[in-house]
Amino acid sequence: MCGVLWHVYTFSQVSEPSTLSATLIDQTINFDGILDEEAWFIADKISNFTQRELNFGEASTERTEVAILYDDNFLYVGVWCYDSDPQKIIAKEMNRDFDYSLDDNFMIIFDTYNDKRNGFVFITNPNGARTDLQTFNNGASSNIYWNGVWDVKTTVTNEGWFAEFRIPFYTLKYRTGQVQHTWGVNFERNIRRKREQVLWQGWSRNNSIERVNTAGTLTGLDRIRDKTFVEFKPYGLAGGENFNGRNRGVANAGGDINYLLSPTYRLNLTFNTDFAQVESDRQQVNITRFPLFFPELREFFLEGADFFDMGFGGNRITPFYSRRIGLDENRNAVPIIAGARLLGKEQNRTIGVMSIQTAEMNEQPTKNYSIASWRQDVGKQSIVGAMTANTFIKNRWHTTTGINGRYSTSEFLKNKNLDVGVALITTYNTDTSFIRDAYAYRAYLHYSNDKWQVFTSTQKSPEPFNPEIGLLRRQNFIENFALVAYRPRPKNRFKWIRQFDFQPGILTITQYNDTRKLQTFEYSTRLFGFETRSGEYFAFNHVFKTEGLLADFEIYPEIILQKGVYRWREWSVSGGTFDGRTMSASTNWSWGEFYNGRAYQSQTEILWRAMKYFSIAVNFENNTVLLDEGSFQTDLIGTRIAYAITPNVFGSMLGQWSSTDEEMILNFRLRLIPVIGTDFYLILNQVYDTEKAIFFAKRSTIIGKLIWRFAV
Repeated sequence: MCGVLWHVYTFSQVSEPSTLSATLIDQTINFDGILDEEAWFIADKISNFTQRELNFGEASTERTEVAILYDDNFLYVGVWCYDSDPQKIIAKEMNRDFDYSLDDNFMIIFDTYNDKRNGFVFITNPNGARTDLQTFNNGASSNIYWNGVWDVKTTVTNEGWFAEFRIPFYTLKYRTGQVQHTWGVNFERNIRRKREQVLWQGWSRNNSIERVNTAGTLTGLDRIRDKTFVEFKPYGLAGGENFNGRNRGVANAGGDINYLLSPTYRLNLTFNTDFAQVESDRQQVNITRFPLFFPELREFFLEGADFFDMGFGGNRITPFYSRRIGLDENRNAVPIIAGARLLGKEQNRTIGVMSIQTAEMNEQPTKNYSIASWRQDVGKQSIVGAMTANTFIKNRWHTTTGINGRYSTSEFLKNKNLDVGVALITTYNTDTSFIRDAYAYRAYLHYSNDKWQVFTSTQKSPEPFNPEIGLLRRQNFIENFALVAYRPRPKNRFKWIRQFDFQPGILTITQYNDTRKLQTFEYSTRLFGFETRSGEYFAFNHVFKTEGLLADFEIYPEIILQKGVYRWREWSVSGGTFDGRTMSASTNWSWGEFYNGRAYQSQTEILWRAMKYFSIAVNFENNTVLLDEGSFQTDLIGTRIAYAITPNVFGSMLGQWSSTDEEMILNFRLRLIPVIGTDFYLILNQVYDTEKAIFFAKRSTIIGKLIWRFAV
């Protein structure tokens, strides 16, 4: 009998009860993190949590309970995280969008469409810090930049810590026209000092909470009303700037209107859109011959980003790169006059439409960007889709259009994960004739599980393919890639090790598409790696690499590598301590041959989380390159001080210096959240020229920005 139960638990990860019923209330909840209202005592509760880590399949060592209430406007989630030793709770983060991997935390995921694919994730820690994200395609991708309107209050006592979530229904999207709603739901608790991770359902090590196909069921939501909702978010900013001794004022205003047509569809309108960054791009040193990728940081484009994903994956080809909109090649802002966006899901169809108009600037005419996407759910977890991204300027039209599909299953070989995907993209311009080879494709297979991971892909981008609204890190190439990783967990010997990490081979073969000459060959192996049960990790790698240069390459100012084929090998060691501690560190060192010489590279970061109000991180990067044509060294030094007074008053100070640019950048940021959904920022930026061993202020900026939200 015990063997039968273990078999059920091991392969299905279903723990009864697997259904939680939400309780409708008509009383007022005192939103304070103290779960003492009568409604919490009579509500349906679950407490059957099972370990995913460290001791798979065992019951949680600390009792956890969850209940859900709702009224006409809000969904309330009550959480009881009992702890036998509350003095050892780890909670040193307090800012919005905190790094939840460092602290004790509690996570909730709602699959509101019950489609076993997509979900809304809400996370808090004992300090009441908030993080949220959207997850798509059963955990295949996530939008970590999504910021929903919701709140949480927490308390810590000698019994543990307790949380009270309050989530407005308009923050969630769900099916309309239903009398009885059934959602997917799952919960996860992390106890950092024990490195213990427990889930309500689906605790397989091959999965994570984002894989909503293993979630439990939420019922009882029989009184949700389908409402329309209008949200106004005007903004205003003012400040000043000094650039090379010249002062100028900075002022702007605009706003967004978000119209919830139904719980399914949301219409976003934006006017004189503000894309002033309140978070600086982190400097990067590039000693490769391919362009760097800077992630999108602007709020308007971050929300709903997955709707406009062509399913290409990888990092060589990005058919749609939203930073092309409103920013020029040098990342300077181009004013956006207005834009509109419609996002939604109905039945099994996901639809996204967006149109943005930029202003005329620096002899560049006004430009329109219009993007549309469609995605259809197929079977239990698979999808097919299509997308088109277009630009219109004067009498010229450019389009990047493609189709994609993905077969996904979590039932391969007894509940293993398997994904197989393909995407085909074409480009066309009206000022040129049709070009047959203006296309790109990518196909991949991914077997991603706890013990074994296998990934293989092939992709191609001929010379004529040019997505003007995307980003190509390589051009005119065809590439094949394969990875095999083996990560066993010791059972008897080496019990202090949580998991070994061996990678027998990572192979990349990249050729020029037109000539089939070699562009890049790379074969790397992880000879030895492991992670301890206490959180430390170590890895030792070897790489053999070949680069084929068809033209001379200026790797550094006045240091030019001649065209030809270069072969070399290098070694690397990386390691780090458990980052949940007060003091932690990580480092990576590599050395060996490099083109016709040698190179030594290192990256080190030290993090000191002194208290929940203050932390500081320092990072160092160095490249020392010795070539026949000359030698050079690059250094990048950065520090980031994060501070928080409350979960709604926090900020950071960022300093970066690069020897390549001979610049020091200082950024100060303060963020106030007087009311959930309303934000005030104070930003100070300072750029110093250090080329002559003195600090010369090239640019100074101070800006105050208010985003005010109100709803009707």
